[in-house]
Amino acid sequence: MNDAHGTRWGPVSELLPQELRVLVAVAESGGFSAAAAALGLTQSAVSHSVRGSEAKLGAVLFVRGRSGASPTPAGERAIGHARRILRLYEVMGAEVRGTGRSAPGGDGLTGVLRIAAFRSAALHLLPPALERLTARHPGLRPEVRVVRELGAGTAGEVAAGRADLGIATLGGPDETPPGLLTGVLAEEAYALVHPAGHPDPKALPLLDWDENCGSYTRAWWREQDWIPRATVKAEDDGMVLTMVGRGLGMAILPELSLREAGEAVQITDLGPRRPLRRVGYVTTPESAASLAVRALIRELRSEKG
Repeated sequence: MNDAHGTRWGPVSELLPQELRVLVAVAESGGFSAAAAALGLTQSAVSHSVRGSEAKLGAVLFVRGRSGASPTPAGERAIGHARRILRLYEVMGAEVRGTGRSAPGGDGLTGVLRIAAFRSAALHLLPPALERLTARHPGLRPEVRVVRELGAGTAGEVAAGRADLGIATLGGPDETPPGLLTGVLAEEAYALVHPAGHPDPKALPLLDWDENCGSYTRAWWREQDWIPRATVKAEDDGMVLTMVGRGLGMAILPELSLREAGEAVQITDLGPRRPLRRVGYVTTPESAASLAVRALIRELRSEKG
């Protein structure tokens, strides 16, 4: 079979683990030479491996240029799968070794558990769950990265194979990459936040941040003729809350963000039709079957209860 460039592709066949590692290294280092140095290979060996992978998959995976190599859309998908497959090898080894060392009836969970979470979830939702998880499974080493809920967000980190589980704001079905599993952990209401004691908080300027634009608030927001256009955009919800406490404006924030509220701010209920957002986990089918991710989901659900 030939592509539009006249390249002849063979039937799709399996990539070897080393070929997967090469693809990931090229993507993460941005070039064949850097990937070769990272892997202890020659540049020609890396180039040969990538060409072989492209022939097996029947697609061009990288755009080559003087400045390096960047993944094509097909390459992005392939690299995400490569990371996830390589992660399965790691999980298999950790679970088998842990089972072999565990006491009768134990699970012997060991190894790294990679988690991506947006800021307020990383501050308030994850710590109690991780405290219980590591107390029950001292061999587990959670690694948490804070990811902004913009663009692909935490779900994108999971799809790309950079996280085993993400804590995400869940919207409509089209907002989660296909092939991922989700579960709701909490539903939280938004409230009006303003300087304590202010006589007319709705007359204040609106403070906002870029992540506060999900489908869970858009429809409600459009119906409110009292909400002005945001005059100040902050980096995150924590900064918004601080600025409200300084008397610089009012804001509309979800419950997780309000856990940081101090005496300088006042929280006012927005009524029975107030906007809500769902916070949940996102993972892959293969990670959902792993013992460590299943244990973390149990702890997150017990936090919900």
